[in-house]
Amino acid sequence: MKLLKKILIASVITVCMMQTSYALSPEERGLQIAEKVEARDSGWQDMLVNIKMFLRNKQGDQSTRDIQQKVLEVSGDGDKSLTVFNKPRDLKGTAFLSFSHIVDPDDQWLYMPALKRVKRISSSNKSGPFMGSQFAYEDLASFEVGKYNYKYLRDDTTGGIVSYVIENIPLYEFSGYTRQLVWVDKVRYIPLKIQYYDRKNELLKTVRFIGYKQYLGRYWRANKQLMVNHQNGKTTELLLTDYQFKTGLGTRNFDKNSLKRMR
Repeated sequence: MKLLKKILIASVITVCMMQTSYALSPEERGLQIAEKVEARDSGWQDMLVNIKMFLRNKQGDQSTRDIQQKVLEVSGDGDKSLTVFNKPRDLKGTAFLSFSHIVDPDDQWLYMPALKRVKRISSSNKSGPFMGSQFAYEDLASFEVGKYNYKYLRDDTTGGIVSYVIENIPLYEFSGYTRQLVWVDKVRYIPLKIQYYDRKNELLKTVRFIGYKQYLGRYWRANKQLMVNHQNGKTTELLLTDYQFKTGLGTRNFDKNSLKRMR
């Protein structure tokens, strides 16, 4: 009996040691979650979407902008996007071209009709606000796993949805953030909320992704994004409508000449 008991105890210890040796570290688990987020949202090729942007200050004053965005999925690198302002009249024709990259700094250009020239956004300036909104230039780059180091923090619930909370540490030298906390839906592997911490590691802003809808039986897109700046009291709300996928866009639609055609 004593021998059997010793064998059972030894077996339990062995199993526990095996489980421990195969357990993922918080960093490995965070990376695993990020990889699943990226994998679940691949293969859509290209996308068109109309965006209405609402800018509100602390007093509640509001201005509105109408935008159309085109996005091209790029295999082996970050996505390309072209964002064109249609309203108000003083911004009509303003265009923003972004080439996201995995490791190298993103390439971004802005065409302002009033200046009649294309301006390159420098790597050191991408933490600045995009067109007066609470979104920074670096927020507009596509999500690529290689842009961050990751750490799983905990499970949590946001908006009634059970989520993973992972910490993203930007590897980009000139990022305006020390870290980001991302709430990821445990079932659909889509971001529900992101908290951004500034270079002093203080909470700067939070974006929430609201009203997700599935397209092509696979791809989830939010109909609303709400960015709140906790330090200046300003908000930017995006309403996204008329999503279209696999429309036949190609690299020719996303070169610098496409900006010149905005003139």
